[in-house]
Amino acid sequence: MAGPINISEVSAAPAADGGTGTGRSYGKALTLLASLFFMWGFITVINNTLLPHLRSVFDLSYTQTTLIESVWFIAYGVASIPSAKLIERIGYQKSLVTGLLIMAAGALGMMLAASIPSYGVTLFMLFVIASGITLLQVAANPYVAVIGSPETASSRLNLVQAFNSLGTMLAPAFGAYLILGRSVGGTAKGDRVLTAAERLADAQSVVLPYGIVAAVLVVLALVIARFPLPAMGQATSRVAKENRKNHSLWRHRNLVWGIPAMIFYLLAEIGVANLFVNFVSQPDIANLTHEEAGNYLTFLWGGMMVGRFVGAGIMQRVAAEKVLATFAAGAFVVMVVTIFAHGSVAMWSLILVGLFHSIMFPTIFTLAIKGLGPLTEEGSGLMIMAIAGGALVVVQGTLADMFGLQNSFALTAICELFVLGYALWGTRVPVDAAEGEKA
Repeated sequence: MAGPINISEVSAAPAADGGTGTGRSYGKALTLLASLFFMWGFITVINNTLLPHLRSVFDLSYTQTTLIESVWFIAYGVASIPSAKLIERIGYQKSLVTGLLIMAAGALGMMLAASIPSYGVTLFMLFVIASGITLLQVAANPYVAVIGSPETASSRLNLVQAFNSLGTMLAPAFGAYLILGRSVGGTAKGDRVLTAAERLADAQSVVLPYGIVAAVLVVLALVIARFPLPAMGQATSRVAKENRKNHSLWRHRNLVWGIPAMIFYLLAEIGVANLFVNFVSQPDIANLTHEEAGNYLTFLWGGMMVGRFVGAGIMQRVAAEKVLATFAAGAFVVMVVTIFAHGSVAMWSLILVGLFHSIMFPTIFTLAIKGLGPLTEEGSGLMIMAIAGGALVVVQGTLADMFGLQNSFALTAICELFVLGYALWGTRVPVDAAEGEKA
């Protein structure tokens, strides 16, 4: 990103070929779409405060707790292909509305799960919400890229992704106040075991926040359904099938190693975020209540937002793979500190890893699809499906049960080393493959 985004300049850009929106309606459409990015970032990160809450309500092991997040990311693998087919069938605007309504149904289902309460129903409803988010992801990203001038596509995507980061930064405070702050388990110090009556009462604290989320999603769906969104135009046309037959994805080392690099990165990011509250709440770390620990999540996600802007500026002058290697090395160092340190040092080192994780997702993604030529669509699809790698966070939960929560972050450190190796070696685009794509 070359510099600060001029909203009026972005809004004034013409619609894509075949589009129907004027500059004014395009600016409004971009604002509306930014709200989608905000909402799915917000709802995803609510899980970081929801998981320690559910752990105390249902008296879960770390394996069972991280299984909740695994179910969430399994939805990316299960729902991505059906989402693409649905978009092809009913169009982008109706798909956006459908995704929001699916999410709203899941949020209402979370209220039902809290009223029972039921661990199984909770898992299913979170899967429903994540499926709705997957549909939004598959529909909104390309839509934002093509509804305006190609010259400002990068500005539009950076703008809406900033709103996604804003959602991830604000969600922990929302969850800490309305979920953890209104429950016995969330306000108690240490690993206090709740009585059956306290667990039942604590379960009800989920009803209000998810009721608010459901209402906002329904209103947003109604607004988008009635809004005259610009047409997609010809910018989304695929490369001819015959042209793609002459090329092979597996000749591109940057993609072949980029897929596992993305999986390892997601495993690291999700493991840190999901176990953060339980980790810093421990007596020998920060000895905080879950509510207090949830508030510190804001610093973790805020660091990721700051890191994206800083990293974008650095990459104007430094090669992306070098920046990725530097950030991966930094992430490895702070994770080693987290494993062996105690007290506030361990807590702040874990918070600092958010800063180093910040540029990893977009940088791994762009490096992986570099030089793919007519295979870019297929390669991008594989990288999106790799998001399901976050489901492997249950492995860290199992390690936490077996060897202790702090020691389980050794898995995170290993993930950082894999990303470092990818940055140093796996990102190289083979000369013969690159020349073949240009031919």
